[in-house]
Amino acid sequence: MLNSSNTNLQDLGTQLASKYQTNKPYPSIYIDDFFDENILEKVLEEFPKVDQLKDKIYYANPNEDKYATKGEYSFGPQTKKLVHFLNSQPFLEFLQKITGIEETLIPDPYFEGGGFHEIKPGGFLKVHVDFHKNKKLQLSRRVNFLVYLNKDWEEEYGGHLELWEKDMSQCVSKILPKFNRAAMFSTTGDSWHGHPNPLSCPEGKSRKSLALYYYTNGRPEEELNKSQRNRITTTFSNRKGIDSNQMKYYNKLVNLANRIIPNFLIEKLKAKRNK
Repeated sequence: MLNSSNTNLQDLGTQLASKYQTNKPYPSIYIDDFFDENILEKVLEEFPKVDQLKDKIYYANPNEDKYATKGEYSFGPQTKKLVHFLNSQPFLEFLQKITGIEETLIPDPYFEGGGFHEIKPGGFLKVHVDFHKNKKLQLSRRVNFLVYLNKDWEEEYGGHLELWEKDMSQCVSKILPKFNRAAMFSTTGDSWHGHPNPLSCPEGKSRKSLALYYYTNGRPEEELNKSQRNRITTTFSNRKGIDSNQMKYYNKLVNLANRIIPNFLIEKLKAKRNK
């Protein structure tokens, strides 16, 4: 599954732990040529036309314009092999080494919010922090692992993963989503990130990725404030002087709704399913 230079995962986790844990604006890293290229080529060949799937999610609101698969039923055989490896004991132990998270990491076999993601030209994902509690497993979300599947991806196409300061004052790091680049970061109450600018790749191309999330049974209390601990929806923030007032007011309404409306209704407002 891995590039031959990455076959000893535990040693690699130890080597990269200090860099990951001290990176700014929060623990994060990206690794190029992480996987065997032939395997990832086959995964790319299996990437579905997500917008044509019967069982999918289409997020369309001022914060996001993107498609996502649901569960693993849309995965081909090579993709299943890859994600099952990424949810296996050796890979979980690698994540444990590199992140330094003390609680035992647990994968999500249901791919809640994960799986294949696709953003088409003009699409975007504004700066946000992720949901903190998996509604199915009732576990705390701790690590995001993203595999980019974009061949011949040019800088001017955009689609960078942006990591923002904890106070949302500025973008600290931009990661181009090029083929066989793996990006990972720890998720907390202020791990702000996104792809906030509309994608400018040519028609016929799209930003493709595979997302896996990892959890623990509980987490350090200081990572979230009291109101965040059971949040099962994403929290977005507008970039001051950049994002529209429409987004700002939409998020004020969503935040108000989160205090008075059940979470499952909020999810229905955000996502257009089977469109």
